[in-house]
Amino acid sequence: MNRINLICLGVKDMKTSVKFYRDGLGFETAEKGENPEIVFFNSSGTKLELYPLEHLAKDIDENNPPSGSGFSGITLAYNVKYKEEVDEVIALAKAAGGKVVKEPKDVFWGGYSGYFTDPDGYYWEVAWGPDFTYDENDMLKLDS
Repeated sequence: MNRINLICLGVKDMKTSVKFYRDGLGFETAEKGENPEIVFFNSSGTKLELYPLEHLAKDIDENNPPSGSGFSGITLAYNVKYKEEVDEVIALAKAAGGKVVKEPKDVFWGGYSGYFTDPDGYYWEVAWGPDFTYDENDMLKLDS
């Protein structure tokens, strides 16, 4: 088990989230509706899914669905090839309705990064690193 095929985000408002990811950030999908029951985005590598939060919780445990709010200890990352792209993507997220929670800056590990949250409060890091390399699918390569 050495791959992640799909990341599913449980969202409170599908219409708002579809508008943010598809129309604002430009995630590609065949879905044309404004308020679908579920949506999959065809990103390179790992795919992204949006599913109503209440349905996702019931899918996990119909009789005792998990609940709660707050920081769950997980972030999503978008790694870029050029330092300037960090600022561009953070600006794009802000224009799409995201909240910038950490303005881009040089970081301790030698890179440059910032954070935003989507309409449901999921944290996204946008990061550039001087030693980042990518494969033919624009996926970050990590030396083992």
